[in-house]
Amino acid sequence: MADTATDSAVLHAIMDAAVDAIVVSDQAGKILRTNAAAARMFQFDVADMLGQSVNILMPKALAALHDGFMSHHIKTGEKRIIDIGRDVEGQRKDGTVFPLHLSVGHSRVEGKRLFIAILHDRTHRKATEDALARSQRLDAIGALTGGIAHDFNNLLTVIMGNLELLEMRGADERQMPLIKDALASAEMGADLTTRLMVFARQSNLKPVKSDLRELCANTLSLLKRTIGATYRIQSDFAEDLAPVMIDPVQLQSALMNLALNARDAMGAGGELLVSIANVTIDDSYMAQETDIAPGEYVRLSISDDGAGMSIEAQRRAFEPFFTTKADTGGTGLGLAMVYGFVRQSGGHVTLYSELGLGSSFGLYFPALVEESTTGSAGHTTGEKQTPPRGNGETILIVEDNARVRQLSIERIRDLGFATLEAESGDQAYAMLKGGTQVDVVFSDLVMPGGLNGYDLAAKIAAEFPKLKVLLTSGYASDVVTGSMAHDTPFDILHKPYRQSELATRLQALLAGTVEG
Repeated sequence: MADTATDSAVLHAIMDAAVDAIVVSDQAGKILRTNAAAARMFQFDVADMLGQSVNILMPKALAALHDGFMSHHIKTGEKRIIDIGRDVEGQRKDGTVFPLHLSVGHSRVEGKRLFIAILHDRTHRKATEDALARSQRLDAIGALTGGIAHDFNNLLTVIMGNLELLEMRGADERQMPLIKDALASAEMGADLTTRLMVFARQSNLKPVKSDLRELCANTLSLLKRTIGATYRIQSDFAEDLAPVMIDPVQLQSALMNLALNARDAMGAGGELLVSIANVTIDDSYMAQETDIAPGEYVRLSISDDGAGMSIEAQRRAFEPFFTTKADTGGTGLGLAMVYGFVRQSGGHVTLYSELGLGSSFGLYFPALVEESTTGSAGHTTGEKQTPPRGNGETILIVEDNARVRQLSIERIRDLGFATLEAESGDQAYAMLKGGTQVDVVFSDLVMPGGLNGYDLAAKIAAEFPKLKVLLTSGYASDVVTGSMAHDTPFDILHKPYRQSELATRLQALLAGTVEG
């Protein structure tokens, strides 16, 4: 009897301590046991899961297939999902679907079949894989483009050479205009291949140690004279910037390209912000969001308050010849050239955009850090400090993007906080009005529905004055959200952010102080 009690206690301890979700069901698919990790993953209470069908944890289409798989296995013994790990989709209590890895084993206890499922949330890993796939797709396009451009240059060399020989050998008056037109077209083709070589990272860069503030200030002085009086250009250059190794001419071209794209997106007028700051990427969360190797960088951000870009346009923005301005003569090479130049310089480009609100491009260049105890980027090279942790306080995460929301949940739980979630400002406000108790509301600025982040924060300040609010935005500054502005200032954490930044901001709010 004592051994049975001990075995039961050990089993309870194993289930509770397991990091991954564990669900035990009978051959009819009824859940017999589960653990706290599974309840958190699927947003149920453990008691609410017991006795339910495992089908509540999966989308309807997969649930129908699952019943067939289990029935087939029981009748024939054939293993299609048993003892085999596979990637599938799970469904939370609120109906959201997420990727997970499922491994199912089976056993017999007192003559009854038991199936033991171990599930691991793949949201974080899938986001990393997607970011890597985007880079690999552009790399493959770049390799193909570079090869085509190289061969095309050889063809153009022959064409231009023969045209020049015809011109030199005394073509008559009827032939000369045709030869000159052909030469002009061939030169345009040569210019096109040059720009393709930039995207393919096969251009002849001439990098020198540079101060981005100086290069950008010179470029902006040119832009202010050419972009038009209806467009306001602001700059925000941090002090003590680390130097970078870049080609000044290509940097100027990239900044001009992005600024002119922004002008087109803003229509008759608008506001453009160019900001520069040192950035340290030293945790897996930020590396995932930016697809950049950890290290010290200088980030050049260009933000506008224009029309913004659709999800499809953002996905293909850096592909050569993809353009949303074909009707106005766009070639689709501007952003491709920017991408190729930054990548060839050892950096990376990020894009954040919302339809109707604007776009923000981030150009990350590796910083030249001095080999000393303190790097020139203003960060020590000593041991990385552990971010401050919470004590179980509850954070309400408000984010309409399901992937970003799930990532925020993971990040905040890793810092020792409990989490609740809402997919809109309206839903979050309804939860608070309904009596939901939280310590901090962590909300995105741009959301669908009646309440954006500023609106939600203003309502909280008026109706729940003791409740703390931290807003987050993918834009480089408030220039793109000026139309949302309220009289009360709110703390804003700009994406992408480091785990240590998130931890510090949350602790500052809970301690009653706010960082600007």
